[in-house]
Amino acid sequence: MVLANQPSPDVYVLCSGWGFRFVQLPNGRRQILGFLLPGDVLTTSLFRESLHFSVKALTAIQVSTMKRAEIHARAALNLQILWEAAECCAAETLAADNMIAVLGQFSAEERIAHLFLHLMKEISIRSVIRDARYPLPLRQQHIADAVGLTPVHVSRILSVFRERGIADLSNGVLEVLNLRELQRLGTLN
Repeated sequence: MVLANQPSPDVYVLCSGWGFRFVQLPNGRRQILGFLLPGDVLTTSLFRESLHFSVKALTAIQVSTMKRAEIHARAALNLQILWEAAECCAAETLAADNMIAVLGQFSAEERIAHLFLHLMKEISIRSVIRDARYPLPLRQQHIADAVGLTPVHVSRILSVFRERGIADLSNGVLEVLNLRELQRLGTLN
């Protein structure tokens, strides 16, 4: 686990497993900022000594670290490294902007559908998916903390999705039963 505001000379890359970035609020609640999958770089750690968020493992994970100073030295010699870092930052900004719009304007069903679609896309990039079944090691509390709902409300929405034949999340697997309806509910643009 990486704690917010703790200085480190390292850049972190998730090699295996799942994690999430979050901020802990003074009242004890937490807001999940994003989920981390294998290959994800904690982009902020490329540029800052301490992170404004904490990171926690969802499953067993393997993390690789590189010294920030070494990456900076290599980037000075190879601009492609800098462009790749900029691309990671741009992708994170787009995801954050989309989530702000979703949290501000979407209903509970739409928020969860959007989260599922986003994670399905990220999982598909990293692995082969068969039969519209996606490994998703999230508990209802994780979904609630990511989309600004209570776990009870998330439970209700997941039941609605199951009853309407849209999607079923159980035993760490998301089975998409009606992709078109899930996309209708959760697509931002």
